[in-house]
Amino acid sequence: MADVDVQVQYTTTKVRKTKKTTSGKRRESTDQGSEVTITEVQDKENYLVNGKGEDYNKLGGKDRGSGQHFCCWQCDESLTGQRYVLRDDHPYCIKCYESVFANSCEECSKIIGIDSKDLSYKDKHWHEACFSCSKCRQSLVDKQFGSKSEKIYCGNCYDAQFASRCDGCSEIFKAGTKKMEYKTRQWHEKCFACVVCKTPIGTKSFIPREQEIYCANCYEEKFATRCVKCNKIITSGGVTYKNEPWHRECFTCSNCSTSLAGQRFTSREDKPFCADCFGELFAKRCYSCKKPITGIGGTRFISFEDRHWHNDCFMCASCQSSLVGRGFITDGEDIICPDCAKAKLM
Repeated sequence: MADVDVQVQYTTTKVRKTKKTTSGKRRESTDQGSEVTITEVQDKENYLVNGKGEDYNKLGGKDRGSGQHFCCWQCDESLTGQRYVLRDDHPYCIKCYESVFANSCEECSKIIGIDSKDLSYKDKHWHEACFSCSKCRQSLVDKQFGSKSEKIYCGNCYDAQFASRCDGCSEIFKAGTKKMEYKTRQWHEKCFACVVCKTPIGTKSFIPREQEIYCANCYEEKFATRCVKCNKIITSGGVTYKNEPWHRECFTCSNCSTSLAGQRFTSREDKPFCADCFGELFAKRCYSCKKPITGIGGTRFISFEDRHWHNDCFMCASCQSSLVGRGFITDGEDIICPDCAKAKLM
C-alpha cells in the first residue's frame, strides 16, 4: 500500500462493581488525559447522606440530600451493589453511561459498550470485530490499512483499487519504491527505459516523442535529419535543395565536386552543377564567341534557326553595330544590318 498514514487509538474502559461491606472507606483511581475515570467504592449496605452512616462526601459532585441513596447522576437509580462509571466526578449506571457517552460503531451502528474495545480513526469508531476491510472483510486490527471515500481497506485491496500504477508495466508503486515522473506520467526506475534499446534512462538525457521515451542515441538514429548524399546525421549547418537536406560539404557540383554552398548553381536531371560545368556540359554556345550561354543571372540570348548568340554578341558582321531589337539580313554565314546590306548591293 502506498503512502497511507494511519493511526489507530485503542480506548478501554474498566468498570468495577461496588462491594457491600461494613467499612466506610472509599478508594479512587483516576487515569490521566482523556481516559474515563474508574472508581471502586466500598460502601455500607444502606449508604445515607448526612447522618445515619458516614458522610457521602459529595461523591459525584453534588449533595443528594438527606435520606437519599448513592444513585446514578442521570436516572437517579440506586448504585448500591451495582457496577457504575465515574465521569467528570459524577457516577453513572452502566445503561445511562453507554446511552449518553458511548460511541456508535461505524460498521454495525450499535453502541460500543464499556466491555468492548473502541477502535477509532478520524473521529470514527468501531467494535474490534467490526474493524475490517470494506472490500474483502479481513480484520484490520493491528494491520496497515488505507482510507478512501469514507471507507477503510486492507493494504492489498487499497493498492488494487486506488494506488498509482507504472505507465511502463502497469504494476502499482509499493511503499518506498523509487518513482520516475515526467509531466503527468510515472514509471518504476527500471521501467523508465528507452523504447528502442530498453536501456534504463536513469538521470541521463532523453527525448519524448508520441508517448514514447528515447535515449539520445536511439532518437538520433531513428528521427534525426540525415544528408541525402552520405546518409549521416546533420547536426548543424546543413543546406536544403529541393526539400532535401545536405551537409554543406556534401552539396557539391556533380561534375567537379566544387562546393555549391553559397554559390550560384543550376541543375540537370535533379543533379546540381556549378555554372562552369553546366555551361561546358549542357549549355548552348554562342555562334559568335563560342562560349556557353548559361542563362544564369538572367542572361539574355538571341536564337535564329539553329544558331544562338549572347545579346552582346548579336552584332552586324560588317559594322559591328548591335542588332538586338533591329531587323537584320543573312549574308551567307553572317548576319548584317540593313544599311550594310544596301551598301553591298550598290
